[in-house]
Amino acid sequence: MSRLASVFQGSSLRARAMRSSVLTVGGFGASQIIRLASNLILTRLLFPEAFGMMALVMVFIQGLYQFSDVGVGPAIMQSKRGDDPRFLNTAWTIQAGRGVLLWLAASVLAYPMALLYGEPQLMQLLPVAALTLVIQGFNPTRLMLANRHLQLGRVTAIDIVTQLSGILSAVVLAYLTQSVWALVFSSIISSLVQLALFWIYLEGHRDRFEWERPAAHELINFGKWIFLSTVAGFLFNQSDKMLLGKYLPLDQFGVYNIGFFLASFPLLLGVSVTHKLLIPLYRERPPRESAANFTALRKMRFVVSGGLLFGVAVLAFAGVPLVAFLYDPRYHSAGIIVTIIACMQVPHIIVLTYDQAALAAGDSKRFFVLAATRAVVMLAVMLIALETFGLIGALFSIGIAMVLIYPVVIWLARRMGAWDPVHDLVFALLGSVVIALAIWMNWDSVVQLAAMS
Repeated sequence: MSRLASVFQGSSLRARAMRSSVLTVGGFGASQIIRLASNLILTRLLFPEAFGMMALVMVFIQGLYQFSDVGVGPAIMQSKRGDDPRFLNTAWTIQAGRGVLLWLAASVLAYPMALLYGEPQLMQLLPVAALTLVIQGFNPTRLMLANRHLQLGRVTAIDIVTQLSGILSAVVLAYLTQSVWALVFSSIISSLVQLALFWIYLEGHRDRFEWERPAAHELINFGKWIFLSTVAGFLFNQSDKMLLGKYLPLDQFGVYNIGFFLASFPLLLGVSVTHKLLIPLYRERPPRESAANFTALRKMRFVVSGGLLFGVAVLAFAGVPLVAFLYDPRYHSAGIIVTIIACMQVPHIIVLTYDQAALAAGDSKRFFVLAATRAVVMLAVMLIALETFGLIGALFSIGIAMVLIYPVVIWLARRMGAWDPVHDLVFALLGSVVIALAIWMNWDSVVQLAAMS
C-alpha cells in the first residue's frame, strides 16, 4: 500500500498523470451513473419524440460550437506561453466574444433549420438553447490551466455538481411541463451553475478583457487548423445524427439516441481520458525522443485500450437484455442498437491514443488532415450504407469507416513516433473476437432490425 501511495504522491509527471487518470475515470463513472439515472427517469416522464427533438437541437448547437472552434483550450495546453497572464487574457477575450457571436448565428439560422427538418418548434428552441454557448464563453482559463498541469480534482468535483444541478432541474421541469423545454432550460441552468463554480472555486489567474497582438497571432495561427479540424470532427462525430435525423421519424430517432447514449459510454470515457492526459504526456515525454518514453506510452496505451475494450464487450453482450430491463417497451428496439454500436467502436478505440501526439507537438495541420479524412470517409460510407441498407447499414458503417481511415492514422502516428503496431494487432484480434461473439449471440435481433430497416 505504501508503494502504491507513493506512485500518486508528489509533483512528478507520473504522479500527476496517475492522479488525473483516477480523477478522470472516477469523475466519468460518477457522471455516467448520474446520466443513466436521469435518463431512466426522463424516459418515463417524456415521450421518445422529445429526445429526438432535443437530439436535433444538440446537433445544431454542437455544430455551431465546433464550426467556430479556434482551439483556445489546446493552445493554452501546449503553448510555451500557456501560463502567461496576457496570453490567457487574450485567449479568454476571444472565447467570450465567440460565445456571443454563436448565439447571434443560432438566432439567424433557427428558421432555415426548422424548414430543413420540417420541425417548426426548432425556431423557438434553438435561440434559447444557444444561450448555453454565451454562458460557456465566459468560463475562466483556469479550467484550461488545470488540464495543462494535470490538476483535475476541483474540476472533476465541479463537473459532478454541475451535472446534478442540470439533472435535478430537468426532472422537475419535465414533471411540470411534459415537454422538450425541460431539457432545454435544464441545460441553461447547469451551464450557469458550472460558470459560477469555476469562477469561485478554481484557483489561479483571474481573466479580464485584453488584446495582445503577439498572443492573438499565436492563438489564431495555431487555431486556424484547429478550427478546420473541429469542423471535420463535428461532421465525423455527428454524421449519424445529421443523416438519421432526416431519414427516421422523430420517435424512432429518439429511440436510436437512447441506444447511442448507452453504447457510447466506453468511447466517451476514452475520449475524456486521452484529451485530458495525452497532450501533457506527449508534450513532456515525446515518444520519438527515447525508447523509455515510447515504452511508458505503450504501457499507458495497453491499459487504456484494455479497459475500454472490456467496457465495449460488456455492452455488446448485454445490450439487448439491459435495455429490456431498464426501459419500458417503447424503447426496447434500442437494445440491438446498443450491441451493434458498441461493436463498431472497436476500431476507433484501437487508434484513440494517436491523434493527440500531433497537437502536443503543435502540429495542428496534420491533425486537421486526419480529422478531414475521417469526416469525408464517415459521411460517404454512412450515406451509402443508409441509402442501400437503411438503419442497419448506417450502424455497421461506423466501424467500416474507421477501418478505412486506419492508413491515415498510421501516417500521422509514424510522423510523431507514436505508432505501436504490436498494440494495434493485439487489440484488433481481441476486438474481432468480441464482435463475432456479440453478433452471433444476438443474430435474431440483428435480422429483425434489418427487416425493419
